[in-house]
Amino acid sequence: MEKVPQELLANIHLPSDLRQLSISELPNVCKELRQTIIQELADNPGHFASSLGVVELTVALHYVFNTPYDRIVWDVGHQAAGHKILTGRKEQFCTYRKLHGLRPFPSPQESEYDTFACGHASNSISAALGMAVAAQRKGESDRQVVAVIGDGSMSGGLAYEGLNNVSSTNNNLLIILNDNNMSIDHSVGGMKHYLHHLHTSKLYNYLRFRTSQHLFKWGILNEKRRQRIIRFNNSLKSLLTNQQNIFEGLNIRYFGPSDGHNVIELVATLRQIKDMKGPKLLHIHTIKGKGFQAAEENPILFHAPGKYDPETGECIKSDTKDLPMKYQDVFGYTLLELAKENRKIVGVTPAMATGCSMSIMMKEMPERTFDVGIAEGHAVTFSGGMAKEGLLPFCNIYSSFSQRAFDNIIHDVALNKLNVVFCFDRAGLVGQDGPTHHGAFDLAALRPIPNLTISSPLNEHELRYLMYTAQLPEKGPFVIRYPRGRGVLEDWRCPMKEIPVGKGRCLKEGTDVAVLSLGPIGNHVTQAIKELDSQEISIAHYDMRFLKPIDEEILSYVGTHFKRIVTIEDGTIKGGLGDAVLEYMADHNLHPCLTRLGLPDSFVEHGTPEELYQIVGLDVESIKKVFI
Repeated sequence: MEKVPQELLANIHLPSDLRQLSISELPNVCKELRQTIIQELADNPGHFASSLGVVELTVALHYVFNTPYDRIVWDVGHQAAGHKILTGRKEQFCTYRKLHGLRPFPSPQESEYDTFACGHASNSISAALGMAVAAQRKGESDRQVVAVIGDGSMSGGLAYEGLNNVSSTNNNLLIILNDNNMSIDHSVGGMKHYLHHLHTSKLYNYLRFRTSQHLFKWGILNEKRRQRIIRFNNSLKSLLTNQQNIFEGLNIRYFGPSDGHNVIELVATLRQIKDMKGPKLLHIHTIKGKGFQAAEENPILFHAPGKYDPETGECIKSDTKDLPMKYQDVFGYTLLELAKENRKIVGVTPAMATGCSMSIMMKEMPERTFDVGIAEGHAVTFSGGMAKEGLLPFCNIYSSFSQRAFDNIIHDVALNKLNVVFCFDRAGLVGQDGPTHHGAFDLAALRPIPNLTISSPLNEHELRYLMYTAQLPEKGPFVIRYPRGRGVLEDWRCPMKEIPVGKGRCLKEGTDVAVLSLGPIGNHVTQAIKELDSQEISIAHYDMRFLKPIDEEILSYVGTHFKRIVTIEDGTIKGGLGDAVLEYMADHNLHPCLTRLGLPDSFVEHGTPEELYQIVGLDVESIKKVFI
């Protein structure tokens, strides 16, 4: 691709430097910023296509608004690479997503320009509204607040809750809807089609704005009359155009759609509308991956492509032919295999068909798979509805995203004891995506819920066994959690069989220490025990398989035959396996010396999984030290 000299960006260290430039120089700033992102992320992988798609918007926002005094609230944060570069982190950008380096998503702990923590979708409108109301309460009438949200995030229920409150609360919030017809996979649902056809005349908006300014100036118009006129005007416009604008139906002024890649036009529009009273929404069209041909042609692949050649756009793939299969792919192929035999099985995913490999079943059985958009709570309740009528949904959600559906799991599935299989991908530490994405809390959060079965496989074969078991009749709500990344077996294929629910297994006999592990972290235990064979310590290892119901026969045996017990789990140490074992021992008046290993009672930073396991004491070397 063409090299662009970094003449302007080299002198931009903060947005205040950007604002010293003339508006005619902004297109070149965008070119330089876009190329910087392309070059930096080629060797230091991160969220790529989303950041390229909002380069012009990022530049325009920091040019027009007085950041950080004015607040820009990003939704999700996949698109924040350019924002980080423009806000004092250009020199540190080479550390992006690396251990102790720049965080993967905006965070107020990293920069005052990052106004709100993000990483999960659909929260920007609610957070920004809170900031706008707070500014008014504090007498900061000159402080502007902007929420940036994508069309994919607009499918989330929280976004609608925020919009509803925006319409009924006194505020001057500006919402920018970045419409690129994408979330990670293509966005889905009625909102996608609505946004595609939505149109409002630029001339109409200009005349409306200028007229209202003059009427206020002449004293003819006040705020109460303005609200009445807006409601009448919106109704009249809907009647004449035969088109209902959902935003103006909520008394939120709508502008657009605008070209999100014309930075000069964006600046002009933002300057026009930023001081308007009342809530308003600017709808812009952008292209995910803009300016990098390979990303424009395949935005799903280039959402987070790993390493790539910045000249050719070719992704650099390591040789994986002799490596174990990823857990998500084992899930995907096994689900398809089960669905071919069990016609009741359907698949449900909240906008993660590719990420969780439900795309494998979706490709062959599109009529039996449902991508519901970024709407985890709906995914769960929707699954519950299908289960109530006799279908068997496999509802696949990233572990950290399942937190957003906690009430739905309790009220709409567990309470009704419905046959829904929850497959929680990305459980435990996930690596460079950091604390917003670590699947740390699912075990502790779900363990108190009645009627749930909670399980985690040691390896790929066990994942297949659990999936087979979960789809058998009358198993009720069944949770299977497994990690990101590759498994441990050379051949993941095996005949499937039923596992007795609530039964663990002994992997190794011993007499000195009993180790109880749950899930793939048990493979670290196996390796640690192997390396300690010469240390004259006899270690027994039990793969518990189930957190709920927990195997009380194993607990009774180890509680009466071992003086030392060690529990190990890839989840928060508060409330998970270790606490379940402690509760059992206390309830049965057993008093072994018990050591609990798990994720600390703090948010774990980003880094490679190997680095993070070492930090939290769950790597092989740390486990060995506990045994000695």
